[in-house]
Amino acid sequence: MMYYSLQRQAPEVSFKEAALRGIAPDRGLYFPKEIPRFSTEFWQELPKRDFLESAMQLMQAFTGKSIPLPELREILEKTLGFEFPLIPLEDSISVLELFHGPTMAFKDVGATFMAGCLGYFSGQTDLKTVVLVATSGDTGGAVARGFLNVPGVEVVILYPKGKVSDIQERQLTTLGANIRALRVRGTFDDCQALVKRAFQDPVLFENQALTSANSINVARWLPQMLYYVSAIQQLPPGAAPPVFSVPSGNFGNLCAGLLASQMGMPAAHFIAATNPNDTIPRYMESRNYDPKPAVPSLSNAMDVADPSNFVRIRELFKNDFPKLAAKLSAYSYTDEQTLTAIHTLFKSYAYMADPHGAVGYLGLVKYLEDHPHHTGIFLETAHPIKFRETVETCLDRELELPLQIRGLLDREKVFSDISTYEELREALR
Repeated sequence: MMYYSLQRQAPEVSFKEAALRGIAPDRGLYFPKEIPRFSTEFWQELPKRDFLESAMQLMQAFTGKSIPLPELREILEKTLGFEFPLIPLEDSISVLELFHGPTMAFKDVGATFMAGCLGYFSGQTDLKTVVLVATSGDTGGAVARGFLNVPGVEVVILYPKGKVSDIQERQLTTLGANIRALRVRGTFDDCQALVKRAFQDPVLFENQALTSANSINVARWLPQMLYYVSAIQQLPPGAAPPVFSVPSGNFGNLCAGLLASQMGMPAAHFIAATNPNDTIPRYMESRNYDPKPAVPSLSNAMDVADPSNFVRIRELFKNDFPKLAAKLSAYSYTDEQTLTAIHTLFKSYAYMADPHGAVGYLGLVKYLEDHPHHTGIFLETAHPIKFRETVETCLDRELELPLQIRGLLDREKVFSDISTYEELREALR
């Protein structure tokens, strides 16, 4: 499998080169040259097959010869080392829980897979690999945990000051070792702009390999298809293809689901459920892509005004808007609606959701109102404990601390404050 830049001004590269570069020299995102199509029989037989074996076939189509099969199996065993339970709430609504990994967020999948890939690649060179990542909340913690103590790899995480939860901040500032945190005076979009600028700075590539662990990196983006596949595997026999409602920020998660659909995975429709940062819902109404400054919300991991991966979604559909609109709907919700949804889910189903999952639930309910004969799945992308104050206040009850979180609260946060690209450049040098 070869990858090309969506700017189409850079040479095609292998999976290995795309993962190590993160972003192409022409500043475009890498995209697979072909979308592999799996047979109807493959998807029909999925519930009977070992999930790891199916994941091996799916991912090997994208990694190609860059990673030998024994090493790919080892990477996927770690990546899929926790469950993705599909929980029915009523006949037409289920929730796919993606928070059972080490940092209790869906990004554990992509971060663990990418860490395994770069760990394998770094063993083939004497160059140090520096992973540079911007986070709006959960990415940083997942990347930090996934890459902790990986030989030959150093991680530098940028996050916006005052715009991540306390637990999220602790997950990326308390590990030490090969993990460094830089707190940025600004928004997530400011962090992301700094990262993108760094990849165009030739000085930073002297004596080190610089790559990104955001979902702009193919090694972070592609494995996210696997939990959609897991959901399909868990459906009861004879179930109709579901609608997936995806809490969406930088749109890598949703893009992975749409990719799986184009590979043949049964899916009736997809919903991009966003918070007040509504660039894509407005685009789907007007066809005018008009990002506005990001605004903070209770679902902070989705506080993204200019989602990087939407260009990949458009590429999946060959920039054919009618085809995109036939497969994707997009809705946005306020913090007040989010809190109401958290309360409704608990009152109606005794289900405790975080703000991101609540937004996904709202999107699914909206779509099912107009399409009552469908069934749907919304993604619960983070454990509610990561938004403890919000959820406890909303439900007027105290949350129990999971084991993954208890050890964080007594650790000291270690970070450096930066505001400018010059400060980032100095930190990286």
